[in-house]
Amino acid sequence: MVIAYVMVKAHTGRADELKSEIEAIEGVQSAHIVAGDVDLIAKVDVESPSQVKDIAANAIQGLAGVEDTHTYIAMG
Repeated sequence: MVIAYVMVKAHTGRADELKSEIEAIEGVQSAHIVAGDVDLIAKVDVESPSQVKDIAANAIQGLAGVEDTHTYIAMG
């Protein structure tokens, strides 16, 4: 099992919409709107690192309103 956190920078005013869209992606366990350098943090729980890449690089970055993402895989 691989757990990762995807930090999402959203275009202005899109965080609420994106939260719902990100939570609907298979493999995303939760998404939270946060204050700080990023707008949302999504927790991903999947079987392999390649699935993390697919979710972060394709599913999340492919959403309208996503400006940028950074992904961190939990080590323990």
